[in-house]
Amino acid sequence: MSKIRVFCVIMFFSAFSAYPQYNGKNFSIGLSAVYTTSAKVYLNPNSSDLILRNNSFPLEDIFNPGLDFRYRLTEPLILGFNIEYIKKTEFGKNLTVLSRGNTMQITVEDGFRLIPLELSLYYQLPFSTEFFKFLIGGGAGYYFGDQVRKFGDIEVKNVSRKTAFGIHVIISMDYLVFQNFSLKTEMKFRDPQFTVKSAYTKNETVYNGREINLPQSSFDSKINLDGVTFILGAAFHF
Repeated sequence: MSKIRVFCVIMFFSAFSAYPQYNGKNFSIGLSAVYTTSAKVYLNPNSSDLILRNNSFPLEDIFNPGLDFRYRLTEPLILGFNIEYIKKTEFGKNLTVLSRGNTMQITVEDGFRLIPLELSLYYQLPFSTEFFKFLIGGGAGYYFGDQVRKFGDIEVKNVSRKTAFGIHVIISMDYLVFQNFSLKTEMKFRDPQFTVKSAYTKNETVYNGREINLPQSSFDSKINLDGVTFILGAAFHF
């Protein structure tokens, strides 16, 4: 029994010593290019009609910048904080208006703005080498966003939003190019969604030579960032 205990203690300390260090650096700050495959804008999230409630406007190929801070807690554990700015719009016939006593659908620029604030805990895998660091992790985030809609000289402004929280899972690899500089790639799985109430800046305008009126001054929508996220970036370690 005593030999087993000694063996377990040796294995325990060997496991920690197997993690190659970031040259003694505990902090890092990085810039990233972020690509998310898809998102959806639900145009009638509170409708009693199931088909209308599930009807969404798809958005694809979303690119945005990101800023990343990390601090090494212990040899295998790293705490990270990430912030992004995401804005994506597309054109679609998403709005019904009144014109000369009739209803008609018009093309509008529709989309969203989103600022994710995410806290993550990374675990450095034991097979990492001196130059390649393999990490797996997860965490939680707060998502602050609003609706974007434009047509003619009319835009929308935020009236209210519900607090949006979400969880995520990350697979990451760092390559140490120099002692204080590394390149990183990440794949992130997250599915945040938030609901907002927006109001038009005015209720009537001239659109394509026709006078139009909006049947409602405000509307609800739900935004869901449901795609897989890929990240390519660089970090400075100190």
